[in-house]
Amino acid sequence: MTREVLIQRTIDNLSKLPDQKLKEVSDFAEFLLSKLEDSLLTEGIQKLAMDSKAFQFLEEEEELYTEADSKEKYT
Repeated sequence: MTREVLIQRTIDNLSKLPDQKLKEVSDFAEFLLSKLEDSLLTEGIQKLAMDSKAFQFLEEEEELYTEADSKEKYT
């Protein structure tokens, strides 16, 4: 089923609903869009953080401690 057919079928079904049910469908659609926007925003922030050079100094810093410095070893 193509997107256009699905949209038309949904519109046809929406036109048959009473006002209260139509409001529920509208609220649900807004909820889904809000979740999608939040997800896209989170992914964008994660990408910016990954591409950022703000923490690059951590990769270049030498190790201060080795395993030999540990008093206890856990397996």
